[in-house]
Amino acid sequence: MTANPLKRLNELGQSVWYDYIRRDLYTTDKLSRLIQDDGLSGMTSNPTIFQKAIAETDLYDSEIRSFGEKERAPARLFERLAVEDVSRAADVFRPVYDRARGNDGFVSIEVAPQLAHDTEGTIAEAQRLWKECNRPNVMVKIPGTAEGVPAIRRCLAEGININITLLFSVARHREVMEAFLSAMEERVGSKKDVSKIRSVASFFVSRVDTNADKKLDAVAKNTGASESVRSRARALRGKLAIANARLAYQAYEEVFGGGRFAALKAAGVATQRPLWASTSTKDPAYPELYYVEALIAPDTVDTMPPETFDAYRDHGDPKVRIHDDLSGARDAFQGLAEVAVDEKQIFRELEDEGVKKFSDSYDALLKALVEKEKAIRVA
Repeated sequence: MTANPLKRLNELGQSVWYDYIRRDLYTTDKLSRLIQDDGLSGMTSNPTIFQKAIAETDLYDSEIRSFGEKERAPARLFERLAVEDVSRAADVFRPVYDRARGNDGFVSIEVAPQLAHDTEGTIAEAQRLWKECNRPNVMVKIPGTAEGVPAIRRCLAEGININITLLFSVARHREVMEAFLSAMEERVGSKKDVSKIRSVASFFVSRVDTNADKKLDAVAKNTGASESVRSRARALRGKLAIANARLAYQAYEEVFGGGRFAALKAAGVATQRPLWASTSTKDPAYPELYYVEALIAPDTVDTMPPETFDAYRDHGDPKVRIHDDLSGARDAFQGLAEVAVDEKQIFRELEDEGVKKFSDSYDALLKALVEKEKAIRVA
């Protein structure tokens, strides 16, 4: 048994991906060392990550100068930079992909967040990004909004690897699993190759507690509520995110352990793995590795930001815990109803906030690119 807790997660069936990308990772040996020393097996990106990498460093200045002379639109300039990073990082991960026979070693690039409610626009951009990256171990990220689900299905049916992002509810998770199954059935029915298509369903974790805890705190402080209701609200604090993810994994096991998928598996289709996103702890009242430890599970991915990744290497305690206290998970949602907190409202707000957060980061990035390009030209 390996002594490195990160590598031990791999032995337990959970892939660890890096929720971070920056040019100096692959232009030096930093990324290859993370792969070799820690078993890192993939990477995710989003507009917020790119905004920090591009706007807050000088790593991209020469490309901004070069591209800026030809590409006047900041959105196209950003796309060029992102495609370069994702493609070259994917090249570093290619040996991982080959060793895993196409089951790992992926790098994700996201469609513009402004397209989250535009099905056709999402499809067109996903097709373009897939073509421009031109790597078998790239995934295109599409938000799991109502409008995103049909885009996800269409792109999967076309043979594009898809990372479904911004999933918060088990109900929406079931929708994207259905989109995956129906897309694969279409390909199998048309005798198209399915052996290389991979997809993950990125289920966001800590943000659920961030939202739910605020509502529970309001109930707990409501002097007009009974003491039993206030006590119940206090007891539910910090319980919803893990409960939600465990129920999502139970849904995954049900769907991909059933007869419908068995037929697809026989045709060479791989499962659509759950990916735990937003697993860093936001509330200092909870342990640093609270979400990571609770959601260790076979056939899953945990995408960790650098700080969480380093912390797990230092003092992680790997053990499969995904099935722990499932009755408690169901009870937590029953408890929400008992204290009159609407779970659907939580998930609706989280999806809206998630899209807005990425859209704001995207807008800030484009603005920073314009300012940087002007400064570089003047210099």
